[in-house]
Amino acid sequence: MKNSKEFYINGQWVSPLVANDFPVINPATEQTIATISLGSAKDVDIAVSAARTAFSSFGYSSVEERISLLEALLKQYKDNYDAMAHAISLEMGAPIDFAINAQADCGKGHIKSALSALKEFEFERTLANAQIIKEPIGVCGFITPWNWPINQIACKVAPALATGCTMILKPSEIAPLSAQLFSQMVHDAGYPAGVYNMVHGDGMGVGSAISAHKDIDMVSFTGSTRAGIAIAKSAADTVKRVAQELGGKSPNIILDDANIEKVVKRGILGCMSNTGQSCNAPTRMLVPASHYQQAVDVAKATIAKIKVGNPEEHGNHIGPLVSEDHFNKVQTMIQKGIDEGANLLAGGIGKPTGFETGYYAKPTIFTDVDNDMTIAREEIFGPVLVMIPYEDEEQAIEIANDTPYGLAAYIHSEDADRAKRVARRIRAGMISINGASHYYTSPFGGYKQSGNGREWGEFGFDDFLEIKAINS
Repeated sequence: MKNSKEFYINGQWVSPLVANDFPVINPATEQTIATISLGSAKDVDIAVSAARTAFSSFGYSSVEERISLLEALLKQYKDNYDAMAHAISLEMGAPIDFAINAQADCGKGHIKSALSALKEFEFERTLANAQIIKEPIGVCGFITPWNWPINQIACKVAPALATGCTMILKPSEIAPLSAQLFSQMVHDAGYPAGVYNMVHGDGMGVGSAISAHKDIDMVSFTGSTRAGIAIAKSAADTVKRVAQELGGKSPNIILDDANIEKVVKRGILGCMSNTGQSCNAPTRMLVPASHYQQAVDVAKATIAKIKVGNPEEHGNHIGPLVSEDHFNKVQTMIQKGIDEGANLLAGGIGKPTGFETGYYAKPTIFTDVDNDMTIAREEIFGPVLVMIPYEDEEQAIEIANDTPYGLAAYIHSEDADRAKRVARRIRAGMISINGASHYYTSPFGGYKQSGNGREWGEFGFDDFLEIKAINS
């Protein structure tokens, strides 16, 4: 890919101060498809300086100017949509149809929702004798993951651009191709030099430099809770704002009046989507004991139909895990489930038949799981579902909330009012009832160790704004 070893700083593609080559691996073939260079703290300094200089003018740009630029960015994204989908499929193994219909759509969706919010957003109002003004916070640092690469880039960059912030992005070094393409889109959209900057790197190098940098006013991070804690500690010395979207272990509560066959199938498909590499995946299926055997039978029949396939091929299948390291982590967690006594209904250790090359894992279901087991408490981030029986509604709620996470939850019932009543008692930021979708205009984020702050739509603006009161 063009410019793969370069960074985007101050409106141009530039070489790193010191070359530090890093291979980008196609997880389906285990072959190198590009080489990037990992940056350093000094590269971050240059990018932050450019962003700080640009903020002196972009921070005071008009809403009309920012609308025009976002419209230009949206056009660039639409014009390069297929290239984005193919980049994501190559870098993280998303099947091409899923990359086109879901992964790449996120970039377009977040730019559109930020644009819509910007046109209606109230940046000023009067309260008593005060003029209340919402102003851009300043220079932002973004550290984004590999599992939904353009989703997490766009849902941070778009609202930051909309509110008048300038920024430096560190995309995942494992899946950097989508970020390369997006950076070129920002350039071609005509954003002023220094407003948007992108430096490749790893967490220990560029990520740490961003979180600790004295001239960065806020950091937004998406990734593991472990890494989020480290970033928050690093940011504390400069008292910068920290927004985080972290891990999840989301419960899927099937109430006793639900259509077992329909909702168990839906839950399994949701868990296996993106090869289980989604923070909000419904990974804990809570089933009433009175319907448990029926649910297990449906699960066994459903998982047998989940296909594993080459990401280049069209069709409805799941692809590989993103990397060898991640494959090994998922294998370790599956083995832990076996060792702790959970019943292995399907899948297990090793690769599926016919997939000796590539980081493919078997779609796996554990039954008779206790919520104290490791596989019920820790995020596996692979195609692994645990099924937990419960006695009554109160116990289902108790089990659902018995987790350090609180990102998402799923509830199924034929009684909408009952489902909503249960939803109010679940400590999570996003609840889906009977398979309802989460739109780009709704707030995305969670409770407890799933992070703080909210992204998406107008709710994504708040972390990028300071509030000023002018009394007169």
